[in-house]
Amino acid sequence: MTNSLGLAGKRVLVTGAASGIGLETARVLAEEQAVLILMDRDEAMLAGIARELGAVASAGGDVTREEDCDAMVAKAAVAAGGLDGLVHCAGISDRVAKAFDIDIDEWQHIVDVTLRGTFLACRAAARIMVPQQRGSIVAMSSIRGLIGSPRRHAYGPAKTAVAMMAKNLACEWSLSGVRINAVAPGFIRTPMTDRLIAEGKLDEGLLIDRTPMGRLGSPLEIARATAFLLSDWSSYITGVTLPVDGGWVAYGGAGPVEAH
Repeated sequence: MTNSLGLAGKRVLVTGAASGIGLETARVLAEEQAVLILMDRDEAMLAGIARELGAVASAGGDVTREEDCDAMVAKAAVAAGGLDGLVHCAGISDRVAKAFDIDIDEWQHIVDVTLRGTFLACRAAARIMVPQQRGSIVAMSSIRGLIGSPRRHAYGPAKTAVAMMAKNLACEWSLSGVRINAVAPGFIRTPMTDRLIAEGKLDEGLLIDRTPMGRLGSPLEIARATAFLLSDWSSYITGVTLPVDGGWVAYGGAGPVEAH
C-alpha cells in the first residue's frame, strides 16, 4: 500500500499561497506531485514561490472581487487543462478590540475577505467542477468559528459562516460529484500568530497551557489535513469542518490542562 494520497496529476488551485498555511499547503501538494496553480494578492512574493514549486501558473487578485475570482479560475483551467481541486486559504486577521471600539468599515472588510471571498472562490471553481462531475474543495474556517471569543467580532463570526457554507454547498454540489469541506485550524505558528503575540494580543504561554497537546500547531499539520480532505482518501466525507487544534475545542476545563 502506498503512502501517497493519490494527488499526483490532480490540478489544484491554492489561494493565499504566498505565506502561512497557504504556502505550506502548496508545498505539500507539490511534494504529492499535484499540478499547481497559485493565487495571492502579493504577486511579487508569489512569483518566486510559483517558480520554486513548479506551478504551471500564478495570478494576483482580490478574492472579494467576483471578476478576479472568475479570472483566477479561468486561468487555472486553461493553464492546467481543467481543475480538480481548490484550497482556499486567502484571509486576513481582524483587530482585537471590544465591540464598542470596532470601526464598522474595518469589520465589513474582514467579513468580505473571509466570507464573500470564500463564496466567490468556491462558486467560481464549482462552475468548472460541476459540469465535469468531479472535484474537491477545502476552505479555511477556524476554531474562532467554533467557539465564542471576546474581541474577535468580525473574524470569528465570518469563520463560523465559512463552516456553515461548507455544509450548504456540500448539500447542493455533492450529487454532482463535487465535495466541499473546511478545516478549522487552532493556534498555529504563522506570521499572523507571531504578530499578534508580539503585539501582546495573544499570550503564548496561556495558549500552550490551555491546549491539551501542550503546544502550538505548525502550518505543515494544517497542510497535511487539508491534503487529506482534498484527496480521494476522504471520498465519503463532505460538508464537514475538521478542527486541527491540538484538542483546543475539545477541552472544557476551568484552568490549564494537567498531565497525568
